[in-house]
Amino acid sequence: MWLLLLVLLGLVYLYRWNQKRLILPNLTSKYVLITGCDSGFGNLAARQLDKRGLNVLAACLTKKGAEDLKKETSSRLQTVILDVTDSQSVSLTAKWVADIVGDKGLWGLVNNAGVSLPTAPNEWLTKEDFLKMLNVNLLGVIDVTIKMLPLIRKARGRIVNVASIAGRLTFCGGGYCMSKYGVESFSDSLRYTWDSHVTQCNRSICSCFLLLSACELSVQREEVGGGVAGEEDCWTADQTLSRSNTKLSLVTDCMEHALTAEHPKTRYSAGWDAKLLYIPLSYLPTIITDFIITAAYPKPAQKA
Repeated sequence: MWLLLLVLLGLVYLYRWNQKRLILPNLTSKYVLITGCDSGFGNLAARQLDKRGLNVLAACLTKKGAEDLKKETSSRLQTVILDVTDSQSVSLTAKWVADIVGDKGLWGLVNNAGVSLPTAPNEWLTKEDFLKMLNVNLLGVIDVTIKMLPLIRKARGRIVNVASIAGRLTFCGGGYCMSKYGVESFSDSLRYTWDSHVTQCNRSICSCFLLLSACELSVQREEVGGGVAGEEDCWTADQTLSRSNTKLSLVTDCMEHALTAEHPKTRYSAGWDAKLLYIPLSYLPTIITDFIITAAYPKPAQKA
C-alpha cells in the first residue's frame, strides 16, 4: 500500500516537473512591459528577461533609473517614464506600447511597481498616508492593467501581478497589507472573467519589504518626518530586515517562468519562508495566527 502511494506521488512529481520545464517557442518575438524598473525586482527582471531574448519595455519612475538600466542591457530593451498614480502618464505609456508592438500585441504585463512606506500603527497615520499607498500598490495596478488589456488580448498574453504574503496575513498597520489584499482580489476577478493567464507572484513579507524598499527606508523616513515614521517605526524596518532573504532572483525567476513557460502556475510563492511558514500560517485558526503574529510585536515600556 505504502509502496503504491510512493510510486503514485513520484509519478505526479515527474509529471509536474516535466510540465514546469516546457518553455514557449519564439520568445524573441514577444513583448513584455514591466513597471517599477528603477531598482529592485523590476530592474533585475528587466535585465533577466532581456538576456532571455524577449523584447522588454521597461517603465521607470525616473529618468536616471531608465538611463542606468539602458547601460546594462541590450539594444532590444526600451524604456519609458511612467508614474502609475497618474492616469495621463498611464494613457501615454499605453499609446507608446501600442505603437511599438503593433498587431503582435503585448505578450506580458508585470505589475511590479509598489511602495511600502509609510508603514506604522494606524493611529499614527492619516487618510492621505493610506491613499498614497493604495494609489501605487492597488489603483496603479488596476489602471495600468485596464489600459493594457486590449494589447494583451491581441497577443492572448499574460498578466503577472506582484502581490505579497501580506495579502493573506496582516503584519502591520497602514495601507500596505490592504493594498495587497486588493491585488489578490483584482487578480482573481480578472481570472474568473478572462481566458488569458493571470498570475500572482506571492512573495513573503520579508522579501517584499527588504528587496523592494529597504534601501529607501532611511530616505523616506527623512522625507515624511518623525511624526509618521520616527524612531518608533525603526522596529518595523529592523525586524523586517533581520528576517529577510536578500536573493532577488527568488522573485524574478517566478516572473520569468510565468511569462515563458507553456504551463504557468496560477500562484507563485517565492522563497521557502513563504511556502513553509507564512502560507501555512494563513490557514491556521485565527486565534493561533493572532497569537503568533502579535508575539513578535514590541511591548510598551514598563513604568518604574
